[in-house]
Amino acid sequence: MRRAVSTFCVILFASLPSAAQRGPSATVSPQDLARIWDAEHVSPPSPPLLTHAEVVKRLDTVVAGAPDLFRMERVGESVEGRAINLVQAGTGGFRVLLWSQMHGDEPTATAALFDLFEYLRRHRQDPAVRGMLSALTLYFVPMLNPDGAERFQRRNAQGIDINRDALRLQTPEGRALKSVRDRLSPRIGFNLHNQGWRTSVGSPPQPASISLLSVAFDEARSNSEGRTLTRKVCAVIRDALEPFASGQIGRYDDEFEMRAFGDSLTLWGTPVVLIETGPWPSADPDPALVRLNFVAILSALDALATGAVNHARPDRYESLPVNGSGELFVVVKNGTVINGAGVPPYIADIGIVATRRVREVNGRRELQLVTTIDDMGDLRTLGALRTIDAAGMTVVPLLSETVEAGQIVDLPEWKTMQAATVAVGQPARLVLLKPAAEPGKYQIELVLK
Repeated sequence: MRRAVSTFCVILFASLPSAAQRGPSATVSPQDLARIWDAEHVSPPSPPLLTHAEVVKRLDTVVAGAPDLFRMERVGESVEGRAINLVQAGTGGFRVLLWSQMHGDEPTATAALFDLFEYLRRHRQDPAVRGMLSALTLYFVPMLNPDGAERFQRRNAQGIDINRDALRLQTPEGRALKSVRDRLSPRIGFNLHNQGWRTSVGSPPQPASISLLSVAFDEARSNSEGRTLTRKVCAVIRDALEPFASGQIGRYDDEFEMRAFGDSLTLWGTPVVLIETGPWPSADPDPALVRLNFVAILSALDALATGAVNHARPDRYESLPVNGSGELFVVVKNGTVINGAGVPPYIADIGIVATRRVREVNGRRELQLVTTIDDMGDLRTLGALRTIDAAGMTVVPLLSETVEAGQIVDLPEWKTMQAATVAVGQPARLVLLKPAAEPGKYQIELVLK
């Protein structure tokens, strides 16, 4: 099988467009792509709220707005009967397959694909886009797991992780992806995901905003021409994104997982690049992360179309630090903790993690942030999206829903305090107090809930 993979990939490299076919001017820089996204993006401000119905409506608009550029076909349906659609653009001999939201709660790239469609439509006469569309044929599955997306959950309606169903093929969504791959025989695939907000990179830990993987096709993690290509594509993406996310780009673990689609597609002859979108240090992380995906995907496609990928350095990918799990959502440092459990006050850092959930509220989907205390003690080796210096302050459980910053209160008596505890596994509902001007009184500095 290894010989078959290598033979296929020699053919793959022989068919890559060369830079001479396009000329050096027929390209677009990452900085230009970022400026274009800033001015022209059409993606929703909150990707987790995207429903299948909205995706279908947007896809219909994309095709209707440029029927000579885009084609769409229904290539399958979910367990609950929702359409799985394939969008095609371009006429080139080099076929590229991109799929998003295989996990229903991983929507960032889905939003970015709509910005990509808009870019192709608006700029189709630009030399770079003309060259891309003539060198490549692009195939997109923007939402592979629509039932999971409706529930904002990883798994499909059967409760199966589609990305562990490449061999047994018990999910209709997995069968649809396999059928598309077998019919089209794309030369490269892009598997577009989100990773948890605890994912970190480097030391000291920084948020792993984007992690890349040249997917393995065997347990030995053997090299091949196909994996050389995906390493080079990852190097292109790293170079494109570093001006926007320096120190926040990591390398995903390349352990072979035979049940996973990326690993299996690579084995079957379509080498796969995995792009995982992670945390971003902002109260509103989605726009910046969608922008990174837009720049990453189009930079990779441009390099494939021009042949510039041939000159990329695989070591730029190999030298990326491997993902860790050292990133917190918030860390409250150096506070004196009265934990509500009747123990004496002590100094500790409090590490808080966050997950996002989508809930129906009065018939509308709303995004909720759920925070939990994940760790306590000396957390100086961990990173955080937000650090609160609580030195000289007292941290107590939230005593009332009505308290707010600026109020003057008495310091709770730790021996008799009856409240929810500040403890690992508990909701992060905290009040930070600092001494007030009046002796014996404390002012509420911050409320976390």
